[in-house]
Amino acid sequence: MLIATNCIFRVSIGKLTIARLFGTSCSYSIEEGVVSVKGKWIGAAQVAVVYVGTVVGAGFATGKEIVEFFTQYGIYGLLGILLSGYLFIWIGTKMMMISRQIGAASYKEFNDYLFGKKIGSVVNVLMLVVLLGVTSVMLSGAGAVFQEQLRWHHEIGILFTIGLTIFVMMFGVKGLFSVNIVVVPIMVTFSIILAGKAIAAGGLNIQLDVDKMFEFKWIVSPFTYTAFNLAMAQAVLVPLANEVNDEKVVKWGGILGGAILTAILIANHFTLSAVPNVVQYEIPMAEAMKLFLYSFHWFYILVIYGEIFTSVIGDIFGLQRQLHIMLRVKNTTITVGILAIAYGISQFGYGSLISFLYPLFGYVSLALLFLLIVKKAE
Repeated sequence: MLIATNCIFRVSIGKLTIARLFGTSCSYSIEEGVVSVKGKWIGAAQVAVVYVGTVVGAGFATGKEIVEFFTQYGIYGLLGILLSGYLFIWIGTKMMMISRQIGAASYKEFNDYLFGKKIGSVVNVLMLVVLLGVTSVMLSGAGAVFQEQLRWHHEIGILFTIGLTIFVMMFGVKGLFSVNIVVVPIMVTFSIILAGKAIAAGGLNIQLDVDKMFEFKWIVSPFTYTAFNLAMAQAVLVPLANEVNDEKVVKWGGILGGAILTAILIANHFTLSAVPNVVQYEIPMAEAMKLFLYSFHWFYILVIYGEIFTSVIGDIFGLQRQLHIMLRVKNTTITVGILAIAYGISQFGYGSLISFLYPLFGYVSLALLFLLIVKKAE
């Protein structure tokens, strides 16, 4: 998940440009406050692309996140995905609608509105802690790619990523986030192709397990997964919704984005269900590529690493900007400090961190999901 807590959207009279997140110009024209039907759908598609690109991140690319929350539960995981998809469509759209109605320019203002200023301040600090945890998971994921796919020691992957991150942060991140405009469509394309290959091979292993029917985890997973992802996506979706001039564009953009996320989750679930012993792999989507599309395996490894690296940069960029305001110290010092802490946490291992931290962050984020459900959008 790419998290950029300081996304800037350039707005001019008669035109909204959603350019900074993906590094490309995505605009629709408005004349005298009236948007054509074609213009509205183009605008909605642009909002949907931002929504999908914000949620579809490194954990999604590796497949480990999907296995942890859904695939390990078989057919019940599929039911969980359908519920999660409904929440992405409903609550994700509602979050953007409320943001627009209250004129929230940042996730801080949005949380102050939801929780009140006192509790909102605590929530905003907690968000920074979660962001640090996610950065640690991403670093560990880089190590997992090197260890499981390249057969190198995981420390090489972690230290290489840290070094590359410091270099990029020192010389600027301009244009780096534009990687997502290429990476996300590639990931979506591969997800669809792999799902088709898995189904054609007759390798689906989605069975009805009566023993798991009443287990607590598969029932709560859709809520924690959606809560965690929407909590992280606030940083992008809240200011985006506030800058879009047409309410219907926001609404249909949220619906379309949620529907696309649901389709990708289902496709990846089918693919991962066809991988034997999928739970044991740190990078299960890479194993799926070996099984069903081996000729593109190494290319997809680069895609996964690219998504992990841009996620690390996005997380640290957001942390750096917020901590600089709070601590008033040099950005380089903050970056090194963040990476030092993240390095220590990353030693627990990618699979272990996702299994522990992501559900934990999901439970913490349930308060946000609950308040979004009960809050009424005007």
